[in-house]
Amino acid sequence: MKRQFISKTKWLLIVPAILLFVHCSGPKRVKFPIPVDTKNKPIALQEKKSYAFEDLGVWVSNEFDGARLNGAQQLNDSTIVLRFDPENTPINKSPYYGFKVWSDSPKQAYFLFDYPEGFDHRYKPKKQEHGNWSEIDSLDLVETESGILLKLNVKQDPVIIAGQEVNNSKDVQEWYRKEIIGNRDFVHEGSVGETKLGRNIPILDIYQGSTTGKPIIVLMTRQHPPEVTGYFAFQNFLTTLVDQSELSTQFLNKYRVLVFPIMNPDGVDLGHWRHNANGVDLNRDWSKYRQPEIRNVVSHILKTSKADQGKIILGLDFHSTYEDVFYTNVERMRTTLPTFIEDWFKTLESEIEGYKVNESASNSTRPVSKGWFLYGQKAVGITYEIGDHTPRERIVEIGSTSAKAMMNVLLENK
Repeated sequence: MKRQFISKTKWLLIVPAILLFVHCSGPKRVKFPIPVDTKNKPIALQEKKSYAFEDLGVWVSNEFDGARLNGAQQLNDSTIVLRFDPENTPINKSPYYGFKVWSDSPKQAYFLFDYPEGFDHRYKPKKQEHGNWSEIDSLDLVETESGILLKLNVKQDPVIIAGQEVNNSKDVQEWYRKEIIGNRDFVHEGSVGETKLGRNIPILDIYQGSTTGKPIIVLMTRQHPPEVTGYFAFQNFLTTLVDQSELSTQFLNKYRVLVFPIMNPDGVDLGHWRHNANGVDLNRDWSKYRQPEIRNVVSHILKTSKADQGKIILGLDFHSTYEDVFYTNVERMRTTLPTFIEDWFKTLESEIEGYKVNESASNSTRPVSKGWFLYGQKAVGITYEIGDHTPRERIVEIGSTSAKAMMNVLLENK
């Protein structure tokens, strides 16, 4: 009995030690002036179904990845009320929606958008028809006392209506495998782990020649699911980076780029307004890494840097907001690239006629990615934001030109 008691006592001492070791063996935490609670929070899943309004001859559905529709009911002989709720609250006041609609014969129907109290309409509706996206005519969108009313000509062929173009995790994978990897042997596809729901968190490791000692640039996007205009800029930025031009080849011989093309695949496919499957804003978890997406990405970045003696020098995080803006940190002189931001913006403005960079500079107070690069790595961190309704041709120009400007500036600094 005595021997058994001692064994149990030792075990009670060993277990906390093991747990402490496991806890401390993860990536080193980064402190921020204002902490944010990123523990798991309950979410409300939308019921996946098709709503039939047979007397109208109209059907509405959310049965596809990237949809958002929480309910539908008939208001009168021509109008259907569509309910859109967030995955949980508190949350930013930017309601996302996405649904499919069709009818038994061509006709005109009306759809009233119903948001919870305190939430206002943000995204102009886009329509996908025969695989092509276009913006709904402003004349077909009316602001009424009851909310936003959409007039739509519906047909037998289903169309998707969404706040932003739907680019779910499958779409993203198809894009980067075709347009970025292709037959390029210097683009290496991998995985840094899985989300709560088992979706892959992909990484593209891009470099020419040896990895040893190469400075590391990190590119990421889609922490917030609906922010696809930032994703479009990311697409054009990355396409330019791997275009095998003389500039690209020279750059990738000297630098290594770690690319995370979809940081929040659960949130994207679930049609979330902002959070992941655990109900958390990933861009507030860059301190304690409680969420699998951030924990896996941070662990991989740090492990790669240590294994190949490659210093992390720059992180660009692509998002969307109401207007084009670059969020930067004020602290620069003690970073790896003290003059990069000034040089990059100056080059960007010189390459695009009439373009003026909109910069908003402040050291990160909450645990966001650009602050993690600054406080954790002494690297330059930038949140690269594109406006919700910036024209596509402008996004292409800014994305491509900013990639060329970055490569030129870094090659001059090397």
